[in-house]
Amino acid sequence: MNSTISAIILAYNERLHIRRCVENVRRVAQEVFVVDCHSTDGTQEIARACGATVVEHDWPGNQAEQLNWALENLPITGDWVLRLDADEYLTEALIAELQARLDTLPGEVAGVSFPRDVVFLGRKLRFGMPPVVLLRLWKRGKATCENRKMDEHMVLTEGMVEVFSGHFVDHNLNNLLWWTQKHLGYAQREMGDIQARAFDQGALAGQAARKRRVKSLYVRLPLFWRAAGYFVYRYFIRLGFLDGKPGFLWAFLQAWWYRTLVDALLYEDSLKARE
Repeated sequence: MNSTISAIILAYNERLHIRRCVENVRRVAQEVFVVDCHSTDGTQEIARACGATVVEHDWPGNQAEQLNWALENLPITGDWVLRLDADEYLTEALIAELQARLDTLPGEVAGVSFPRDVVFLGRKLRFGMPPVVLLRLWKRGKATCENRKMDEHMVLTEGMVEVFSGHFVDHNLNNLLWWTQKHLGYAQREMGDIQARAFDQGALAGQAARKRRVKSLYVRLPLFWRAAGYFVYRYFIRLGFLDGKPGFLWAFLQAWWYRTLVDALLYEDSLKARE
């Protein structure tokens, strides 16, 4: 592979994941930048020991701003830029595909999307949700991140997107207490997006644009009923029950509990507005 890749990993207290992520991505990336928000658990030391360049930067409030800061300020030299979260890694199939295909892409291709797998409670989930394909690799200077509080996507400034068949994996090793606490913050940000009707598709295309359209329809449905319906869709219609207990907990916690929490915050806020 003659094309060079620079990887960017955003991190904060990722001791459980950072070694796995850096060592994995170094198999295809010639340089790895870990943009860290002053971790206190040894994340920086582990990343450096694995060969990454660690750059500290204060947390600006959301991933989009942090990633755009990194794109504008890091001394990136690679022909391509790869974004990974610290709890993600590339499969063997995707590594092989990158090594075999990247140099053969047509000149008009400026971005590459990968399908995502999710491992939850030690089990790779095969059902319960539509396939997710995300733009994670782009030519240097040819993409930016949507300026959103959450659910941000990379957007090409020019060129076409190629979809590879190899997958990357979202596999968080933290426990369920950590997961639920993290989603408390997500729920507050989600409430803000819904109140602001922040569902503009902008320059999004393909699956990302379809997802944004579906979300704009979802928020028009009645409070609480929509969360229950979403669970039924994920667990029964999308066959989430075939993934056993992890499949049930994934559907219940992400589709019903989390979405009900968002609706509860919206309801509470509407009561305050009437006072």
